[in-house]
Amino acid sequence: MWTRIVSNAIFPLHEYFKRHSSVALRREMEESQWWSAERLQVLQLERLRTLLADVAVNVPYYRDLFSRLKFDPTAVRGLEDLQALPLLDKPTIRAHTDAMKHQHARGLARFNTGGSSGEPLIFFIGNERVSHDVAAKWRATRWWGVDIGDPEIVVWGSPIELGSQDRVRAWRDKLLRTELLPAFEMSESRLDGFVAAIRRRKPKMLFGYPSALSHIANHAVKRGQGMDDLGIKVAFVTSERLYDEQRSTISRVFGCPVANGYGGRDAGFIAHQCPQGGMHLTAEDLVVEIVGREGRVLAPGQSGEIVVTHLATGDFPFIRYRTGDVATLSSERCACGRGLPLIEKIEGRTTDFVVAVDGTVLHGLALIYVLRDLPGVRQFKIIQETLLRVRILVVTDDDFDQNCVSGIREKVRARLGNPVEITVEQVEKILPERSGKYRYVVSHVTQNQQMEASNA
Repeated sequence: MWTRIVSNAIFPLHEYFKRHSSVALRREMEESQWWSAERLQVLQLERLRTLLADVAVNVPYYRDLFSRLKFDPTAVRGLEDLQALPLLDKPTIRAHTDAMKHQHARGLARFNTGGSSGEPLIFFIGNERVSHDVAAKWRATRWWGVDIGDPEIVVWGSPIELGSQDRVRAWRDKLLRTELLPAFEMSESRLDGFVAAIRRRKPKMLFGYPSALSHIANHAVKRGQGMDDLGIKVAFVTSERLYDEQRSTISRVFGCPVANGYGGRDAGFIAHQCPQGGMHLTAEDLVVEIVGREGRVLAPGQSGEIVVTHLATGDFPFIRYRTGDVATLSSERCACGRGLPLIEKIEGRTTDFVVAVDGTVLHGLALIYVLRDLPGVRQFKIIQETLLRVRILVVTDDDFDQNCVSGIREKVRARLGNPVEITVEQVEKILPERSGKYRYVVSHVTQNQQMEASNA
C-alpha cells in the first residue's frame, strides 16, 4: 500500500516541485518499449532533427561547427546522417564549455566526472535531461517487480549524494524508504554495520557499485551471516564493469538476481538489463553508435567504442560523445518482447579498492574525488604500490596551482593513514593498460596484506 502511495502520489509530487516531467515520460516509455525497432527509429529521427535544429541556432559551439561544415540540420533524412559530424570528446568540451551552453538555458546544474580514462570533466545538465534519466531508470526498476517506495538500500560514494544529507533529503529518503550507506569506507566495523542495516531494513532492492555489494556479501559470508532470507527481489549494479564472479557472489549471498546497468552522469542512462538477460538501450533518448579506431561506424556484432547522442541534452548538448568504453551492438531481439535494441560485451569502468594502513578497505572513488575537480588537472592515475606507498600521476595545464600538491598529499594521507608516503608526479601523459583501457585507480595490495593490516 505504501509503495503505491509513494509511486503514484508522493514521488510525482516531489518531481512536480522540482519541475521534472519524469512521471509523464515514464508512462510514455512504458508504452514505447513495446514498439517495433522500426517505429523506435522513427521516433529517434524526429527527436534528433529537433535537437539539431535547436542547437544550430541557440548553442554557439554547434552554430559555428555547423557553419564550418556546411551541415544543414533540415537535410537530415536518417540516423546515419549524424556521421557527417565529428566525434565529441572531453578535451573539446573542456575547451568550449561556455560555448556549449544553450543561450536560453536556465537553472543548469554543474556536474563532474572522472570517466574511465581518469580525465576530469565539468559539464552541465538541465531539467529536461534529468527528467529523462529519472524516467528511464524508473522504467527499468519496474521491469523487476519493484517500484519507487519499496524499501531500498543504496551503497554509493558520490559526494553529490553523500553531501546532501540535510533535513529535507533525510525526510525524503524516509518517505521513499531509501537508506544510503557510504561506499567509501569499508572497515570491519563499518561492514558489520552495513550487514546489520540490510538485515534490519529487509529491502526489496539493493542498488550500488558491484565491487561494493560483492564486498559486503563476502563479509557477510565471513561473519557466517545469512542474507538470503530477507526477501530481496533484485540487486541493481552500475558505474563499474560487472564481473561474473561479482554477479555470482551477490546473487548467491543475497538470494536475488543481479540487474546490470550501464551509463554515466555525462552520457546518460544508456542501457539496463531486463529479467530475461537483455541489456536494452534507452532508445527513446539515445542514438548509440559503435565506432572503430578509424572513426568508422561499425555494424552490429563488431566491437568498438560506444558513442552516444543524447536527445534530451539541448541545454548542454552531447552529440556523438565518446564514452571511452567498448561494446558490441546486437542484431538479436530479446525474449522479453521489447523492441528496445540490445548492447552486449560492455567493457565499462574498472575501479579498484584501496586499503588504509589500519586495514580499512576504501572504494577507489574515495581518492578519485580528491583529484577530479581540481582546476588544471587534465588527467590522473592513482597507484597504490604498497600499504605504505602511493604514487599519483597527474597531467596538468597552466591553470594548475602548484600549492595544490601538498593539499592532495594531505587529503589522501587522511584517508589512508599518516605513515603512508604519497608522491605526486606531474607527467606529460598517462599511458593505457595493455588492454588499451585506462584505469584511474590501481592497487597492488594483495588480500593477504589486507588481512595482515586489519589484524595488526
